[in-house]
Amino acid sequence: MTEIRICHLYPKEMNIYGDRGNIAVLQKRLERRGYSSSVTPIGAGEDFNPSIFDLCYLGGGQDRDQIIVAHDLQKKSAALRSGAEDGMVFLWVCGGIQLAGEGYTDSDGRRIPGVGILDLDTSAGNRRLIGDLVLNAELDGETSTLVGYENHAGRTFLGPDATPLGSVLKGYGNNGADQTEGAVQERVIGTYMHGPILPKNPWLADKLLTWAIEHNTGGIPALSPLDDSLENLAQQVAISRAGVKR
Repeated sequence: MTEIRICHLYPKEMNIYGDRGNIAVLQKRLERRGYSSSVTPIGAGEDFNPSIFDLCYLGGGQDRDQIIVAHDLQKKSAALRSGAEDGMVFLWVCGGIQLAGEGYTDSDGRRIPGVGILDLDTSAGNRRLIGDLVLNAELDGETSTLVGYENHAGRTFLGPDATPLGSVLKGYGNNGADQTEGAVQERVIGTYMHGPILPKNPWLADKLLTWAIEHNTGGIPALSPLDDSLENLAQQVAISRAGVKR
């Protein structure tokens, strides 16, 4: 049985939005298709070996914890970049998208370094961007609606090597100005969308799993369809609550 190896970075420090739910969704959708999985938590001061993982997850955290994590990530930055270059799958959420980029400049002008696996940069805005978030996403030439919630002060702008995860239908997205949300570069995805993101967005969960299985086996899997009626209903409720017409 193929085992998909998941790394959960800083689960204690970066888990303020129930982001462990994203890990649970990935594991359950693998299990329902006959795959096994393992989850390895890696915290501050612990080594990260990119050769033993297929997918790396990092959630959102409080500002003070994010600063601690940012400094520890610098010790892992070369290994993280190596993993990204080798096709490892990344999902980094909220504070994670900021840390995946070149860096974050806070409201006091202090520079917090990123690891450079996404071509983007972030600076603090004058007010937080909060509320329901709905976007039209595109990955591998396929499109889907994604729903979630955003709560961030950062204003993120992409460089030429990154493409948006999607275009905003409702909410603010990366910066509240250009209607973009998230970033994609190779198999690295960053997003401000939490809630957590994956329970209401099975299309995105399966895209991540397809990539992770391909990274593990070298072949593109044909994932068997699952009954996502409850997930789709939850998504539709979120879309209706946000006032988006479909």
